[in-house]
Formats: sequence, structure tokens, C-alpha cells
Amino acid sequence: MLVGLAAIGWWSTIDRMQGMDDGPWTALGTAGWFVGTWIVMMAAMMFPALAPTVALYSRMTKERSPVAPLLFTAGYLLLWGAAGAFAFVLARACGRIAGDALAWDEAGRWLAGGTLVAAAVYELTPFKDVCLGKCRSPLGFLLGAWRDGRAGSLRMGAEHGAWCVGCCWALMASLFALGVMSITWMACVAALIAVEKTLPWRRAATFGTMAILLVLGILVLAAPDSIPGLTIPEHMAMPQM
Repeated sequence: MLVGLAAIGWWSTIDRMQGMDDGPWTALGTAGWFVGTWIVMMAAMMFPALAPTVALYSRMTKERSPVAPLLFTAGYLLLWGAAGAFAFVLARACGRIAGDALAWDEAGRWLAGGTLVAAAVYELTPFKDVCLGKCRSPLGFLLGAWRDGRAGSLRMGAEHGAWCVGCCWALMASLFALGVMSITWMACVAALIAVEKTLPWRRAATFGTMAILLVLGILVLAAPDSIPGLTIPEHMAMPQM
């Protein structure tokens, strides 16, 4: 079911974001529009990797509560929605405070490249490793975080979402640095997330993601025109949304 919802999320996201990619630090629109679009994006990007956890939870709660998996998924999206709202507020504050200093041909390019390099470094941190372990072990997470009742289902989903945010926040920051309204980069980041969370070669996936982000960061700093699919912004301040 989640894979089907993810497909619908991709269709809706492509429809909403068509022609809106202005490259790194693309304007985010109004708060309500962005948060709504962000939640649909998270459903599209995260549900395939979340599906094993929800499937196992559904089997464990089938006789107790058929709506428990829905509440679990709602709690998960609630956390990602809060993360999106925080990103919006942070981007707007940075745009208003820094203004022209964050234009692409000023500090914007350096900020984008630095964000990608920082995301690459984060891939090898202990905290990333712990968060990824929670995401890759559905049974271990469910047994360790189990709570009864509908409120417990919602809370468990939110807790799983919190671990997922801890695991993927740097990749999402990379998406902003490459173009948050770009379907191409959205698909690339979603693929990296799925590889890290689902493939059995955990260390290889982590180091591979780190290498990709590091190369992208260096290219943004040294030769952004050489990156396929990257929209180079025209001279402008960082959008104040």
C-alpha cells in the first residue's frame, strides 16, 4: 500500500513542481504551500523505505487494531512535516538576514558546496550510524519502542520519524543545496535514501553516499556547469520565500 501511495506522491509532486526548479536555494513559496508540498514529497521519497517497518507492524497489530498502521504512518509524516516547517522558517530567516550576501555569485555557491561537503562528512558520524541502524532494523525498533493503543501507534510512528530525520536530515539539506524543486535531484536523493536503508551492504552504501555527496560538493565549488541536471541560478539574492 505504501508503495502505491509513494507512486501517487511522485505523480502529485511532479504536477506541483513542474517548471519551478531555479537551482540551489530555490524560492519555497508560501508556508502553507511549501509544508503541504513537503509532506507529499516525504511520502513519495520515504514510503518505499518505510514499507518494511509498516508491513511488520501491520502483522503484529492485525488482531488488535487494523488502523494502527495508518496511525503509525501518520505519526511518521507528522515528524517530517515538522522538519519541513523548521526548514522553511530557517530558510526565510537566513534570506531576510543575509539578503544579497547569499546570492549565487556571492556566498550562495559556497554555501551550497559547503552544505554538500558537510552532508558527506555527516555520513560517517556515529550519530548517523545509530539513526541508520534504527531505520534498517524494523523488528529491533518496534520491540524497543512498543506502546499499546492508538496513541501509542501515533507515538511510535513519530519516534520512528525522529530517527529517520536524524538519519536523513543532511541528505535533505543537500536537496535544498541542489534544488529542492528539482524532480531530478529529488529522485537522486530518494534513491540514496532507499539504498542506505534497504540494501544489505550497509557500509558500502554509506561510503558510496558519502563519496557522491563529496564529489558533488567539490564540483559545485569548482565547476558547477559540469554537473548534469543542476540549474545555475541567475544573479539574485537568496529568496525570502
